[in-house]
Amino acid sequence: MWIIRGLRKGVLTSEYPKRVSEEELPFSFPLEAPAECPFGAVEDGRLDYRKCINCRLCNVPFGQKTGLSEVKNPLPFRKSLHVFFLDVGTCHACNREVALLHSPNYDVHRLKIFFTPTPKHADVLLVAGCPTDGMIPVLKEAYELMPEPKRVLVLGACANGALCGRKVEDFVPVDGYVPGCPPSPVQIIEGLLKVAGRDVE
Repeated sequence: MWIIRGLRKGVLTSEYPKRVSEEELPFSFPLEAPAECPFGAVEDGRLDYRKCINCRLCNVPFGQKTGLSEVKNPLPFRKSLHVFFLDVGTCHACNREVALLHSPNYDVHRLKIFFTPTPKHADVLLVAGCPTDGMIPVLKEAYELMPEPKRVLVLGACANGALCGRKVEDFVPVDGYVPGCPPSPVQIIEGLLKVAGRDVE
């Protein structure tokens, strides 16, 4: 019976990055910088998308924006990418979004992105959460264990310095940022593809 049901449904895997559906678009962000932000997302009159938690307290119009992930230093290769995910102090929302990358809907293996259980085999350290005192030594050790060339991609507003004031980049070098609270799977995939040096439309 499950074979017939599967044939009727057809392929459900996302076609991103070739195309993205409305349901896959990330959370919306303010279209302009508010006068002030209770969570420190506004600096010198400019909105820092990396720190916006979509609280909607600023009363500024919101609109869909994609392509907000930023990578300063992509890896020098474009093929398979091995990722080690590290939670340094999250509410678990980012973890749920990362877990969706393994689901049939997103299936990041089709994009040659693989998660590894050890930083010793990783090209990218994907970090989520506000660094806590107990996790800072773990974060540093994971970074040191990674072979060169290595990159760090931080995930979500907390890792970018929102709410708690600590940033991942205060403790290890950071090469890319994915904004959102939490960021959508499409945004995470976009950031990983950019780290891998692959073009994203």
